[in-house]
Amino acid sequence: MTHHQIPVPLERMLSFEDYGSPALDPVLICHGGPGSRIMQPLQVQAMQRAGFRPIGIDRPGYGGTSPWPGRSISDWTRDGLAVAEYLNLESFYVAGISTGASYALALASVAREQIPGVVISCGMSDQSWAAEVEDARMDLADEYWNAENRAAAIAAAIRQFGRHGEAQAEQGPDGREIFSPPDRAVLLEGTRQAADPDNTPFLQGVEGYADDRIADGPREGWQSFDVAKIRCPVILVHGEQDWIVPIAQARHTVELLDNSELRTYHQHGHLSVGQEIVSALVDVRTRAGKEEA
Repeated sequence: MTHHQIPVPLERMLSFEDYGSPALDPVLICHGGPGSRIMQPLQVQAMQRAGFRPIGIDRPGYGGTSPWPGRSISDWTRDGLAVAEYLNLESFYVAGISTGASYALALASVAREQIPGVVISCGMSDQSWAAEVEDARMDLADEYWNAENRAAAIAAAIRQFGRHGEAQAEQGPDGREIFSPPDRAVLLEGTRQAADPDNTPFLQGVEGYADDRIADGPREGWQSFDVAKIRCPVILVHGEQDWIVPIAQARHTVELLDNSELRTYHQHGHLSVGQEIVSALVDVRTRAGKEEA
């Protein structure tokens, strides 16, 4: 495991973690929100055993990456490509988790010659569509998406998480439970917390999370990139007990992609479905190899 922090345009620093050998197939990990470059050791080991080299990237304002107020989803692709260039990656897979799904797909839409396949886990879809569909709406994020400005979105994040993420809530603003039974079981294991005792997502405060919510909300949706340009195989995995990102969003995303498959799991929720990422990566690599042949 090697931590890198490199300069990027706009006088910013970009932070990422390289978890594997150069001999393995690289996978850029687009984390959820809140999230960071830090991955759980068991998931890293599973990826490495399958021949993959995970590379976790802090999005702007998270971990050690400089903030980027006002950025779009598409703007972030410059960070993803900067990591690939720094590591001399001629080709690489991409995995997007929850909020990170949009960033993974945006990257695949602009780096078509470099990305042979994508995996999406519990991924958000185009919120400009989802906001108008009852069974797809993510109303838990309304306080951010309806905020008058960035300052109001940051204030909402402080109410939810505390100024430095010290009060991460398991209930939404209306008091409802966020985590379904399989996800609560994941939290009770304690492995997620043990993997990151420093609470890396909030090292700079909650501004990065607020900027994430502004960028992926219904006002902008996926306007900043063209999902129709993606040509590589994409496999989506989604838990039927996901109480955070409705499964209707995954069904919508798969309809937008020409070369894709949606795998749903009755036993999984938002967090627990992450254990299906490795098998999906293996399969998307196989499909990519067949298409190249």
